[in-house]
Amino acid sequence: MASIGQIVNPTSGSDALARARQRASLVPDCLVEAKRIANTVIAGWHGRRKRGIGENFWQFRPYTEGESLARIDWRRSARDDHTYIRDREWEAAHTIWLWADMSPSMMYKSTFGSVSKESRALVIMLALAEILSRSGERVGCPGVMEPISARNAAERLAAALMHAPFTGGLPETSMIRGWSDLVLIGDFLDDAQAVMARLSPLARRGLRGHVIEVADPAEELFPYSGRTEFSDPETGLKLTSGRAENVRDAYTRAYLARRDDLGQALRHLGWTFISHRTDHLASEALVAVHMYLSGMPAKATHGGQL
Repeated sequence: MASIGQIVNPTSGSDALARARQRASLVPDCLVEAKRIANTVIAGWHGRRKRGIGENFWQFRPYTEGESLARIDWRRSARDDHTYIRDREWEAAHTIWLWADMSPSMMYKSTFGSVSKESRALVIMLALAEILSRSGERVGCPGVMEPISARNAAERLAAALMHAPFTGGLPETSMIRGWSDLVLIGDFLDDAQAVMARLSPLARRGLRGHVIEVADPAEELFPYSGRTEFSDPETGLKLTSGRAENVRDAYTRAYLARRDDLGQALRHLGWTFISHRTDHLASEALVAVHMYLSGMPAKATHGGQL
């Protein structure tokens, strides 16, 4: 991916330490911004019912692979060609695992983006932790913080992130039990099949997943022309193009095709997919994923492809 900015190449222990320190310095500002956005979003909402574990009927929804067959409502399913689950109204705290990718590619920020991808991912994760904790849910982060039910979950998650070791790629999920929700936030620039090879087993374990792809506008629009040097922040490899505009169409097709393939594969698992650009409001992605977590259909926004 094209990279124009200060990128740390994590090829040594000292680089990893510098990367961890840089993330730690970023977290406090992200927490402040996350609380501001969470307060703004919450102020615009009225109380709403949520689906979950309980005795009262809430809604019918399509059956997804990995769910218990005992939850299928066969009478409702017999009306058409679809299989439906009978959801009940939420009466107990649920566990939601939140994770944001801290790989070097997330540090990218072009002149077209308002913030780096890493900063936006942290803000969305911490704002979601703030909203969920106020609702009484249990919030955790794989490999960083065990699920807790506390009003200050966002602050505790921020503190844990500041001291967490630097790791890239998708998180370790062996500690996550079935019937939890998992929110993954990153750029997901790897091949869609490689990403799905990691995520498909989670769906088979009964996890409900929500993927938020964070993109810089330059990655989507490819505004480069003339002689341009592109560098891979993960490996340090470089590629020089004499006339970058000549590859714009091919690049754009490949970039959007990867996104479409990933989105379709996730939806096939019963997971949700949101595409969010850093030149749009963070609240757009936050509202969309919260609606999905609440069991409500989310409409596409200007800042994302839902």
